[in-house]
Amino acid sequence: MENLNFKNYHLLIKNTENKLYVFDEVRKKNILLTPEEWVRQNCIQFLIHEKKYPKSLISVEKKLSINSLTKRYDIVIFNSTGEINLLVECKSPKVKISQKTFDQIARYNLVVKSQYIMITNGLTHYFCEVDFSNNKYSFLKELPNYKSK
Repeated sequence: MENLNFKNYHLLIKNTENKLYVFDEVRKKNILLTPEEWVRQNCIQFLIHEKKYPKSLISVEKKLSINSLTKRYDIVIFNSTGEINLLVECKSPKVKISQKTFDQIARYNLVVKSQYIMITNGLTHYFCEVDFSNNKYSFLKELPNYKSK
């Protein structure tokens, strides 16, 4: 798989019937290794190892209902009180992050109401803090480390 703009993490990859699978330690199962999944798994490792988010507070690829449409978020991280603190959108390294990507995560965030959002294609990462009272996003140089309340 392609080198990404994350540290090199040791991911468990296996070949079954000429298909590659990666073990997702959050979902506790092997997942077909697509370019987007490669980004998602490296991002999960980044969040756990670099940003110190507890694995127990991470949720991966769950359904979300937006205007009666069913969508799936990539990663959410809850805070210690059970509120969503971080919403992450992962794209394949071949997908350029555009306004369309920001619009997508903004729509998702209307439902989940996360304080922080992250968008990554594995090569470029964007971090924002959301100010709901003023309806604006502030770009951050880096994502804050986990803090228990």
